[in-house]
Amino acid sequence: MTAEALASQTPAPAPEREVLLSVRDLKKHFPITKGVFRRQVGAIKAVDGVTFDIYRGETLGLVGESGSGKSTTGRAILQLEKATSGSVVFAGTELTTLPSGQMRQLRPRMQMVFQDPHASLNPRMTVGSIIAEPLREHGTARGDEQRRRVEELLSMVGLDPVHANRYPHEFSGGQRQRIGIARAIALNPDFIVCDEPIAALDVSIQAQVVNLLEDLQDALGLTYLFISHDLSMVRHIADRVAVMYLGKIMELTDSTTLYASPRHPYTKALLSAVPVPDPDVEENRRRVILEGDIPSPANPPSGCVFSTRCPMAQERCRVEVPQFRELEPGHWAACHFAD
Repeated sequence: MTAEALASQTPAPAPEREVLLSVRDLKKHFPITKGVFRRQVGAIKAVDGVTFDIYRGETLGLVGESGSGKSTTGRAILQLEKATSGSVVFAGTELTTLPSGQMRQLRPRMQMVFQDPHASLNPRMTVGSIIAEPLREHGTARGDEQRRRVEELLSMVGLDPVHANRYPHEFSGGQRQRIGIARAIALNPDFIVCDEPIAALDVSIQAQVVNLLEDLQDALGLTYLFISHDLSMVRHIADRVAVMYLGKIMELTDSTTLYASPRHPYTKALLSAVPVPDPDVEENRRRVILEGDIPSPANPPSGCVFSTRCPMAQERCRVEVPQFRELEPGHWAACHFAD
């Protein structure tokens, strides 16, 4: 893709807002190998040309069905997965070509909250040691200063500092996720990828964790990429929402506009499945039922990747890739018929 073509697909940032993270045409393809010599015979296109900006202080929600490439996008942004191609610019620094030593220096400013709070915490370490680990690794606090910082972090996430010597199995799922959040903010990051942070929690606990993330954002000036398949929760926390399907962004706009007037057929289908707490509205609204399953990312459809399940699909959709274009200021979609 030429620089001119890429620029035409790039959402223009509002002039008064600072872009903290800029992602351009990001791709992550996992090779498929075969035989004794592990010859590559194909590729799984987990992320296939993703472009968006995240402004400082905002929350960008990234939503879509399981297998759409959301988590891989988050990991590729943080360089936990090496991108196949594309650009990730964080605070003016290109990450995809950054040497490992310089990446380590930048790492404290970018952190991640993982989906499974049980699997992401070392069961052999105390909670205090888990939270102090980034402080030790980057040499930012030692001794009494480190202990005070751990106690401060526990208090910030709503846990009792006297429990710092307990182990993860002694806490509930919601408490373990709070521990993971405390670890993520230990180094005062600017940007946090929240990879389905509430998916493994009881519904009664999910809102508490989301409210905590919002409180920390206000107090610490954090910027989030909030990955989730729960559109109702994303509506609560996100300023803007990007809808992802089979490695591509289908629609991107502010949260209010997306939920009030979605333009892409895939977004409409997703929102039609979200319950509405109004019996009259729920009874009269039309459900959009998608037939079939998500195609394999190893063999995506030609043309629009959504064409095999789209109720509006025409012959053009099956042969021509739709341009990710701006329909109105700040509202982007990749559909031939989104107008």
